[in-house]
Amino acid sequence: MEDFNHILLFKTNCETAADKVALQLLLGKQDGIEEWNLDQEDCDCVLRIITYTVNYTCIIKLLNHHGYECCELI
Repeated sequence: MEDFNHILLFKTNCETAADKVALQLLLGKQDGIEEWNLDQEDCDCVLRIITYTVNYTCIIKLLNHHGYECCELI
């Protein structure tokens, strides 16, 4: 059975193209993030991050610090 613990899913309020650019700048500087994408077509604006070292709390604090709403998508 495959382990998906390295894929983090978040509900965000990142709805605009400008928000996506801001995320690119924030997440691009974050060590440990292998890949990320933002589904702005989804009503939850789902942020998906692939990482083996960064945890949910770190991402939530980072986005909240920059004015975005972000919570773990369960």
